[in-house]
Amino acid sequence: MSEIARLSVEIDDVTPRVVRVVEVPADIRLDDLHFVLQIAIGWQNGHPFEFRIGDKLWGQPDRDAGIARTPAEQSTLRDILAAGDAFKYDYVLGEDWEHTVTLLSRAAAQPDTRYPNLVSAEGRCPPADIGGPIGYETYLRSIADANSVDHEDMLDFDAPDFDPHVVDIATLRKNLAELSRYIGRKPMVRHPEVRAQRASKDTAQALGPSPFEGRSAATSG
Repeated sequence: MSEIARLSVEIDDVTPRVVRVVEVPADIRLDDLHFVLQIAIGWQNGHPFEFRIGDKLWGQPDRDAGIARTPAEQSTLRDILAAGDAFKYDYVLGEDWEHTVTLLSRAAAQPDTRYPNLVSAEGRCPPADIGGPIGYETYLRSIADANSVDHEDMLDFDAPDFDPHVVDIATLRKNLAELSRYIGRKPMVRHPEVRAQRASKDTAQALGPSPFEGRSAATSG
């Protein structure tokens, strides 16, 4: 591990802002970068994802939709940065959770730092299935108003005391540290649909439960 990329990741069109600054190896595979961003932000890894810059797409192949994406496990962050220093990361594609990822700097890896590394965090992660930024705005307005007709229903989406300004950075860092056991363990394959599934299963059995197992939205940060 020689070069580290410091990235700023912000959920688009969300108020208050949700921003994470992370440090990752510049040669991290994109499927691994997806997991880093999921944990750093506080998502639950339950939906499709996509990286894009210009007309270039990386993610999970979708033959049915006719979308030509380069498989994430066959590409690295360097492949994206070769096309530009800012790109998009989309999650739950149908609900429009879009993120802007910006390269802040590149530097040599520090011997006393474990990567991936969460540098800073601002704002709590929204509930993933709330309906994108528009649904999140409705959610925040409803939980703040006890007289709202949606108040009780909206409380079920997350913790009753949900505060969009408060982020549990210690838990996010702990979860990210656990993820480091998995980064880069799945072999890069050229025919992912069968061999990657087998490799992923073998890796999971060897390493034990992943950092996503047993996590709840209430503790996601």
